[in-house]
Amino acid sequence: MIQLVFEGVLLGLTLAMFFGFGPAFFSLVQTSIHRGFTSAVFLAIGIFLNDLLMVVLCLMGAIQIVTAPSNYLWFGLSSGIILIIFGLVTYSRKVETAVPDTDNDELPMHLRGPRWFIFVAKGFFMNIVNPFVWIFWVGVVVGISTRFDGNHEDLILFFGGTLLTVLSTDILKAFAAYNIKRFLTDHLIHLFNKVAGVGLVSFGLFLIGKVIFESFL
Repeated sequence: MIQLVFEGVLLGLTLAMFFGFGPAFFSLVQTSIHRGFTSAVFLAIGIFLNDLLMVVLCLMGAIQIVTAPSNYLWFGLSSGIILIIFGLVTYSRKVETAVPDTDNDELPMHLRGPRWFIFVAKGFFMNIVNPFVWIFWVGVVVGISTRFDGNHEDLILFFGGTLLTVLSTDILKAFAAYNIKRFLTDHLIHLFNKVAGVGLVSFGLFLIGKVIFESFL
């Protein structure tokens, strides 16, 4: 039992180190800087719930609906467009006031923005529009399921360790971003918005190019 959880944790750490810097990462760090650590935690929970849903759907076989060749192109194009829109909004975002030098968990009221469930929904949505995440989980779940001969208890322990590790690392990223924000000037935060926006747009363009290439070539 402990070995299964440990192996799942190792996979989670691998995901966090080598695959944890996509669109969700930019959104997570920006949320922590602009909206506070608690809001970023809710965003991380949304990402976690999406990963959990995808693992369950993969185990059930329902993931084939999204990854089917007939749906892949349009799903990928729409996902890329959504990421580009997110990126443009982030790029053009203005810094309204300096980040306060305080130990309070949240920013001033006028910067707190939406309620907690909005951040959960945003985290969930940021992952669900990325077909690469779906395809990645298909490969992982199929491989692990084959290894454990479809044993449900083993799979639950393994993926439980994986998903909880990914959630923990996302919260650590948010915590680190929150703690360095007091050292950031308006100019640096504005620059980060530009970088994050360019990153999201780049992911969107890459996604559109990839699905077109794979669908027609």
